[in-house]
Amino acid sequence: MKKLLASLLLGFFLVGISYAQYDIPNPPKKQTSVYQIGTEVLSNSEAKRLERKLIRYSDSTSTQIVLIVIPTTKGEDINYLAANWGEKWGIGQKGKDNGIVLMLAKNDRKVAIQAGRGTEGRLTDLMAKRIIEQRIIPEFKRGDFYRGLDRGTDGIFEVLNGEFKETRKRKRRSKREKTGFLGIIPIIIVVILLIIFRGRGGGRGRRRRSTAGTLMDILILSSMGSRGGSSGGFGSGGSFGGGGFGGGFGGGSFGGGGASGSW
Repeated sequence: MKKLLASLLLGFFLVGISYAQYDIPNPPKKQTSVYQIGTEVLSNSEAKRLERKLIRYSDSTSTQIVLIVIPTTKGEDINYLAANWGEKWGIGQKGKDNGIVLMLAKNDRKVAIQAGRGTEGRLTDLMAKRIIEQRIIPEFKRGDFYRGLDRGTDGIFEVLNGEFKETRKRKRRSKREKTGFLGIIPIIIVVILLIIFRGRGGGRGRRRRSTAGTLMDILILSSMGSRGGSSGGFGSGGSFGGGGFGGGFGGGSFGGGGASGSW
């Protein structure tokens, strides 16, 4: 009886796990930038604006940023699901693995950013977390999903493009503050040297994040702030031939990590 009971309990447990797993759909025929599956948090016009904006960025940089909106992860960790989704669909260009998944699970009140291995050197976990906390979640708390996703994608653009400009008014620096700034110079030199050595290391560093990236994050995070608005070159509007990514998906290689948050 004990063995039978244990077998039954194990069976129920395994069934529960199988039902909790999210069944990722097969890659769509139209391979574009915005998908709302089983729920709609964006109006048709909002979805089109985001789609055009992300396609324009892909046309300019080859980096494919895909927004996926679902009701729930069905119990799965949203980071894990976003990474597996990007892997199964092959988001990013073939040979570059330069895809990024921005996933929103509306009913779970969770959001995640996952970067393919071709972009994770710039869009690190730390930077993705900052985008989620400063750009996306504040708008979600106000009930504005479109603005949260719009500002979140702008934040991704800024990180990938290296655009970190301080917009707050600055006071004149005292002698002590200027001296403190000079103390950062050795750190910057160390970061540059690390980047140089990383480049000489070839492909071995492709599957792990570098120390240089982490140090660079620390130096530039403070200048990112929480400014709103558009990043400039990739706003809404415009039209694009077939309404999807040129050449479609073909990348993948999502190594996990990433960042997530809830509200």
